[in-house]
Amino acid sequence: MKIRQASEADIPQILNVLRLSLGETSSQKTEAVWRYKHIDNPFGKSLVLVAEEEGVIVGVRAFMRWKWQKAEKVYLSFRAVDTATDPKFQGRGIFKKLTLKALDLGIEEGDDFVFNTPNEQSKPGYLKMGWEIVDRIPVVLTPFMPFGKINEIKSQTILADFLEENLKIKREEGLIFTPKDSHFLDWRYKNCILQDYLIFEREDLFVAAYVKKHKYFKELRISEFIGNTNDPSALKQISNWAKESKTFLITSSQSIFKIGVQKKIGPVLTLKDLNLSTTEKKLLKNINYWNNSLGDLELF
Repeated sequence: MKIRQASEADIPQILNVLRLSLGETSSQKTEAVWRYKHIDNPFGKSLVLVAEEEGVIVGVRAFMRWKWQKAEKVYLSFRAVDTATDPKFQGRGIFKKLTLKALDLGIEEGDDFVFNTPNEQSKPGYLKMGWEIVDRIPVVLTPFMPFGKINEIKSQTILADFLEENLKIKREEGLIFTPKDSHFLDWRYKNCILQDYLIFEREDLFVAAYVKKHKYFKELRISEFIGNTNDPSALKQISNWAKESKTFLITSSQSIFKIGVQKKIGPVLTLKDLNLSTTEKKLLKNINYWNNSLGDLELF
């Protein structure tokens, strides 16, 4: 069996393995989606490894490139995302072989760490390969009663100068954050083909959200909020979204409404060190140093 890096020519075979392993309904498995996630990403093309048997791809492991930053230090990282093995070849350790090869390449190329939020079924496998648990992701819960009149709020376009000023503020805070410019926001939210986001933006504000349906209720998830969390027009727009969708719970990474309560109820964040110093690793293992939006860590 041959383990190698994938090329764009491999996409049709990769999609076939994903369908064979995961079925058609678990997520969209099209070339457009694959290119969006693994080729068009503004942080760079993903590191994709495939297992090949007699010239046929039977396993795939994709690591999406991502950037985090603390002060002036930019961390080159990967988020462990798409993985699949042809059912006929399961039980041969293909997932482990692909993952360990990807980690070796990351170390050789000077990347800093890998992160992801595995489910309870996959988490033990990651821990055996050296991943470490950071903590559950904190989420701010805000109950909302959708009463009152819905007023139209005019959306404008966020300014690049404001985003640069926001980056300066985040650098000075000394926490770990994902650096974001207008190109990133366009890719991640406005042009996302995996999730239809509600967008509200102004020259000094950007909000992206979506309605997540649960069995007994609906949640308005604020995936991204850049700007003043006390901004009246932003609060009014979020309220409008909640009213229109008849949502009774708003979630976010920040306290947007004064009655919100923060709880560690998000998925478990895990980390695999590649080239971190002892001090950097200690910092990254403390969830209080992560200044992330929900969108930074949600699956997409």
